[in-house]
Amino acid sequence: MITRDGQDYYSISELTREFDVSTRTLRFYESEGLLRPVREGRQRLFRPGDRTRLKLILRGKRLGFSLSEIQDLFNLFKAPEGERRQIEALLQAIEERKASLAQKRRDLEDTLNDLDDAEATIRARLREIGGAT
Repeated sequence: MITRDGQDYYSISELTREFDVSTRTLRFYESEGLLRPVREGRQRLFRPGDRTRLKLILRGKRLGFSLSEIQDLFNLFKAPEGERRQIEALLQAIEERKASLAQKRRDLEDTLNDLDDAEATIRARLREIGGAT
């Protein structure tokens, strides 16, 4: 951690190590307006709030949210009654994501069952014609 004028900052290398992301990723999130580091010459200094936002961005990505959806949630927080609206929007997004994943799970299970049936049919036919397996 770097302290300047009584403020704590993180360097780009500290955040890349801590969160196992590339510097390119951090620069991309900055270009998308998700992170807003302070510039000191060519050096980027990230505030503790940027670190928190990065943590939320990465968590959102793991949950399957797009950067646009994550940005929308950040923007809701700035609005009047932001926290309540953000929480309600997040709950809605989570419900939608869970429904989508549940459907994908059903589709995957159906596909696996179809493949099991096809495999059993093929193996039975091989036995009928005298093949191995």
